[in-house]
Amino acid sequence: MNIYDFSYTDSNGEQVPFSNYKGKVLLVINVASHCGFTKQYEGLEKLYKKYNQQGFEIVAFPCNQFGAQEPGNIEEIKEFCKLNYDVTFTIASKIDVNGEDAAPFYKYLTSEIGKEIAWNFEKCLIDKYGKVVNYAPHREPHEMEEFLSFILIQ
Repeated sequence: MNIYDFSYTDSNGEQVPFSNYKGKVLLVINVASHCGFTKQYEGLEKLYKKYNQQGFEIVAFPCNQFGAQEPGNIEEIKEFCKLNYDVTFTIASKIDVNGEDAAPFYKYLTSEIGKEIAWNFEKCLIDKYGKVVNYAPHREPHEMEEFLSFILIQ
C-alpha cells in the first residue's frame, strides 16, 4: 500500500487521485491560516517554485483541528494564501487529519509515521514511488531543502 491507493478532494470539490503524482516527489502538509507557523507558506512557496520543474509538488490541506486556527471556508483560505503569500501550489479541501473523521489518506500517513499529527504545518515527504520517506513535524521549509534535493535526484 502507498499514497497512490488514495484520493483527495480539491478546493473545487473534485476527487483527485494521488496516482496523478506518480513519478513526482510530493509534500503533504496540514495548514492553518491563524497559526504561528502560517509564515511557512512563504518558504513553502519558495521550495515549490525552485523545485517544481524537477518533479516536486505540494498539496496543502487546511485543517481546523488544532486550536481552531483554520476557521474559514475554502474560498477564504485560498484568498488568504494568494493575497498574503502568493501561493501557487495546491490548496486542497479542508479536512480532519486525526480521529474518526480523518481523511483516509491521513489515516494511512499517520500509520506510516507511527503517530497522529500533533499540530499545524506538519510535513510528510513522499518519494516518486508513493512511499513516505520523511516526516518533518517542526522543520521550516528551508531546513528540508537538502533532503528534498537528494530525493529528487534518486
